[in-house]
Amino acid sequence: MSIRKDKPQRVRRSPEDSRANILAAAERILTESGPKALRLADVAKEAGVANATVLHHFGTIEGVHAELMERMIADLIERVLAIELTEDTEASRASALTTLFEAFEQKQASRLAAWLELSGETHRLKNVRQAVREVTQTKFHHQNVPEEFVEDVMLVCITLALGVGLFGPTLSEMLGKPQSRAKEMALSILMLGLRQLDAEREAQNPSTPNA
Repeated sequence: MSIRKDKPQRVRRSPEDSRANILAAAERILTESGPKALRLADVAKEAGVANATVLHHFGTIEGVHAELMERMIADLIERVLAIELTEDTEASRASALTTLFEAFEQKQASRLAAWLELSGETHRLKNVRQAVREVTQTKFHHQNVPEEFVEDVMLVCITLALGVGLFGPTLSEMLGKPQSRAKEMALSILMLGLRQLDAEREAQNPSTPNA
């Protein structure tokens, strides 16, 4: 007597939900294993669908890549626009810097940045640049801080954050430190640098309030 094995039932989804499911699966693979693991069969398996379903919605695996980039960039922009500097105090600065730092330090963002750089797709980050500029112009304008100064601080912050996101935990552990040590040191260096820049600006313009 043979034993019949029921095939696992496939989940029926709307076209929109199906696309979102595939992109979510691709993002998990990117975050955990990097861009080289974003192969058609692996994305389909992670999403629990057939290869043909992925191709039906995106045309090619490159189509998945392109939409995943745009989706992750949109998420990054949302986090950047959440930055607030309510008053010019050290606590408020630390909070704003931490929000900006964490937006780029997250594993998804750092993997995305590395992927875009290696694939020659950095032009897709133009909307992120616009979001950073919007934060500079609309959320810091009332703090008597020159726009160029804020952009320079953001440049250093984002560069450090991406480095910490990619290598921080691994390098920290390699040196016998807690995984969070690189992030803690990076934020401390940023705050120390701001204090030093404040002192230099005040020395040059004694009548200008601290920024």
